[in-house]
Amino acid sequence: MSSFAKTPTPPYYAVIFSSIRTDGDNGYGKMSEKMVELASTQKGFLGIESARDQEIGITVSYWDSLEAIKSWKEHATHRLAQNRGKKDWYESFAIRVCKVERDSFFEM
Repeated sequence: MSSFAKTPTPPYYAVIFSSIRTDGDNGYGKMSEKMVELASTQKGFLGIESARDQEIGITVSYWDSLEAIKSWKEHATHRLAQNRGKKDWYESFAIRVCKVERDSFFEM
């Protein structure tokens, strides 16, 4: 991704997904793209930002409500990806849900 998510004026919510991957792709790249495409069609989705180095990946998705986050978590296709992640793609991960009350941006 080459730009920041276009979020509205706060408040809104952020889901921070930090992960340590297993070796190899094992279909991860394709599923990751599919999940971003699918999430972007969900009610309440505001945007996504992601970065990864050799050790850790961090993806932050933005949502307009806790209900939208819950709906995405329970989406059938997303559930399949979650289960596959636990089985094949992640050594470990953490999920944090935060309410964004203030934001600011700088761009040249």
